[in-house]
Amino acid sequence: MEQSRTTPDQRRLHFPESSTVPFVASWSGEKAAAPGVIATRRGVAYADETLHDRDTAGVLWTRYGVAQGRGEPLYGSIHPLRQRRAMRRGLCQVCAGPPDRDELGVLWLLDDGRDERSDWPEGEVTTHPPVCLPCAKRAVRACPRLRIDHVAVRVRHFIPDGVYGTLFRPRGGRLEAGEDVVTYYGDPAIGWVIAGQQTATLIGCTVVNLTDSGGGWNS
Repeated sequence: MEQSRTTPDQRRLHFPESSTVPFVASWSGEKAAAPGVIATRRGVAYADETLHDRDTAGVLWTRYGVAQGRGEPLYGSIHPLRQRRAMRRGLCQVCAGPPDRDELGVLWLLDDGRDERSDWPEGEVTTHPPVCLPCAKRAVRACPRLRIDHVAVRVRHFIPDGVYGTLFRPRGGRLEAGEDVVTYYGDPAIGWVIAGQQTATLIGCTVVNLTDSGGGWNS
């Protein structure tokens, strides 16, 4: 099975001292369902599957309730449907508006991977959508992790070309849930994955220092 890595960049934007709740975050009033999972000739399926359980490519997705704003925000839990919508439509992951764009491309905040490979972040696989500049500013001020380590990247092209989810394997007449993996559309193994997040590959990347450019973090 072709896969980039089992744990793509999945930074969560956290605003502990703010009323801002990222669009992609789950709420305590939204519950993940646990439908029965069965094996078919093409892969996994839900025993009571509906048309809404699969995306346009036919990939099965985690079934999750939709009640945005109900209860308490769960910053560490990403809502599958809203994350998928933001990634596919290229929306800001915080406010769901248009992301920031200039001549170098769309704005992303990433974990620093420059020690991993010399050409980073070219070809980086991520599960989080882009950001607009106002939301990025708030994130850097409010999120303790971002204050310590973040890299701003401009991206000319992003391709929603796979999913991050749980890989199932049939064993002895039953299904076993395996590891969480990145699997690409077109890979037959994707039929055995229940997706939780959309992944995208970032192409034409430029690391930028927004503090030193117009409209930086401190402006």
